[in-house]
Amino acid sequence: MTTRAPREPDLPPVPLPVLHPDTLAVSAGRPTAIGDPLNHPIVLASNLRGEEGAYARTHGLATWEGLEDAVGALEGGRATAFSTGMAAASACLFALAPRVLVLPTSSYLGVRALVNDLVEQARMLVRFVDVSDTAAVVEATDGADVVWVETPANPTLDVADLPRIVAAARRHGARVVVDNTFATPVCAQPLRDGADLVVHSGTKFIGGHSDLMIGLVVAADEVLFDRVRHARLVNGATPGALEAFLALRGVRTLPLRMERAQSNAHVLVDRLRAHHAVAEVRYPGFGAMVSFVVGPPPVGDASMGDAVCRSVRLLVPATSLGGVETTIERRQKYAGDAHVAPGLLRMSVGIEHVEDVWADLAQALDVAAASACG
Repeated sequence: MTTRAPREPDLPPVPLPVLHPDTLAVSAGRPTAIGDPLNHPIVLASNLRGEEGAYARTHGLATWEGLEDAVGALEGGRATAFSTGMAAASACLFALAPRVLVLPTSSYLGVRALVNDLVEQARMLVRFVDVSDTAAVVEATDGADVVWVETPANPTLDVADLPRIVAAARRHGARVVVDNTFATPVCAQPLRDGADLVVHSGTKFIGGHSDLMIGLVVAADEVLFDRVRHARLVNGATPGALEAFLALRGVRTLPLRMERAQSNAHVLVDRLRAHHAVAEVRYPGFGAMVSFVVGPPPVGDASMGDAVCRSVRLLVPATSLGGVETTIERRQKYAGDAHVAPGLLRMSVGIEHVEDVWADLAQALDVAAASACG
């Protein structure tokens, strides 16, 4: 018979210095007691011991909490994890219950579909704006309850002047929600610019390996944090333990992956701008998302865009994004993105060797150009 060694007493907490985001991504959200594993394990439980009705949906699990602590530390607020990015977006609207919402015309089509349903149910009014037209956004905040911002916007990669929009919203008593999925907390921390809530589809860059679905909302203060937590509680949009575990593992390499993907993106943008088949390149100067228009300016040609997507061999024609692999697709083929240029391709740049990515992309562009010439 073996006996277990007595557990050593926990060390008293030692205040940490202010850490660089690269370090926070590695260190935040870890167990800290003596004898704990370095990483939160996958806690598979619905029921918990306790005298106060401890239950996973109500009280959360350690696996979720590690992810929430890490993302909250990176964004500068308190995070709540959800089953998907759309669940996170829905929770924001549930928690804030806007009567009048300002929403970018170019934004994630899932959010626009949700908002359209709420409008049809007479639960809110929506004012659509071009998020890059700051004056129009500022004007739209008058009388609004919530201003929803995507920056960079999906799929056009328009960039919002967030400080000015936040200032206008404050003057009119409106809350500001920022979808930070494309920028990631590596490139932007909207709470520091005055946003009230930050939304992430953690399915994308946070997870980073195209193998999970998860969402997160980060709140600037305790009141909003409690409202978001309540939204998760009553709507039941809790994350899976495995998904939370994988997403937290993804956070650990987020800065490294973004560093490589951004470096690749800069090289690809320069070469795309010089290619004879490309009419326009949209890139905000940061992040790993690049959009470009294939075919004659200004709107390009849908058949040429489709030819590029059919001709790539290394790049992956796929609708999601943010993984280690480079993905590409033509966006106007979706009804929700019918307003974008026919030849616009959205590319999520991965971490492959940039010369291999460019070789594949260049040959696909050449094939598309040749097919257009007959």
